[in-house]
Amino acid sequence: MLRSLNSGVSGLNQFQGELDVIGNNIANSNTIGYKAARADFADSFSETLQAASNSTGSGRTTPSLQIGSGVTTATVKTLFGQGATSGTGVLTDLSVSGQGFFMVKDAASGEQFATRAGDFRLDNNGYLVTNDGLRVQGFNDSTLGARGDLQVDGTGRPLTSSATATVSGFNVDSEGKINVRLSDGTGFVRGQVLLQNFRDPQALLKQGGNLYSNLGPAGPLGGSAAPLSAAPGTNGLGRIQSGALELSNVDLANEFANLITTQRGFQASAKIITTSDEILQEIVNLKR
Repeated sequence: MLRSLNSGVSGLNQFQGELDVIGNNIANSNTIGYKAARADFADSFSETLQAASNSTGSGRTTPSLQIGSGVTTATVKTLFGQGATSGTGVLTDLSVSGQGFFMVKDAASGEQFATRAGDFRLDNNGYLVTNDGLRVQGFNDSTLGARGDLQVDGTGRPLTSSATATVSGFNVDSEGKINVRLSDGTGFVRGQVLLQNFRDPQALLKQGGNLYSNLGPAGPLGGSAAPLSAAPGTNGLGRIQSGALELSNVDLANEFANLITTQRGFQASAKIITTSDEILQEIVNLKR
């Protein structure tokens, strides 16, 4: 009876974990750039009562006898499939159509993160930043040679432009280039948004705020020792769409179906425990 009790308890624990995953998916069904997660189960260690025997002269073989001890969670996998794109008309809203992550950096600590959420804004210094103030990374000069924090200003303006001309507007094209327009009618490329991709995105760690860390072990472009992001549309990366955001890839219909089956599995595991308890009680009562 102890085996069935242990199996029932392990089932309760793992199904509770799966309910937590499903609940988090549903809660983030409207989160920009959120990627759904999935809990995968694996059977626990099995107790071997009898090992299989080799064939004898009579041709007889004895099969192995094993009884499992329950279930465990093998992994909680993030599903990095493309989410739907929603147009916003906001120039600083960017989405990636295809593979790739935006790279953002904490200016204070220098730590970098990956994200699929492109709901950026311009701060009071003209830097392209996340809602938490992390600066978007890419080529930050007009020659597209230097890497760093992206800024929208008049630096690198053509010699033909007026020295007193101010920035009147800008846009980001599908290759991530930031095209700045000046008040005198001239324009130039101020920089370029670069993207990063990973050989093993499952190694990324969610940090909250739509951010991923642990970039080195995930296998970034350029290698973990010197990762180098690349231009959109190259190295298998997707292209950038300005004035749009990638929505959560959570499938609510699928999540509710999983919610029902997980609930039934939890109830069945609880029934295993109550049935085992009743049988144990019958065994105790045999002496009376």
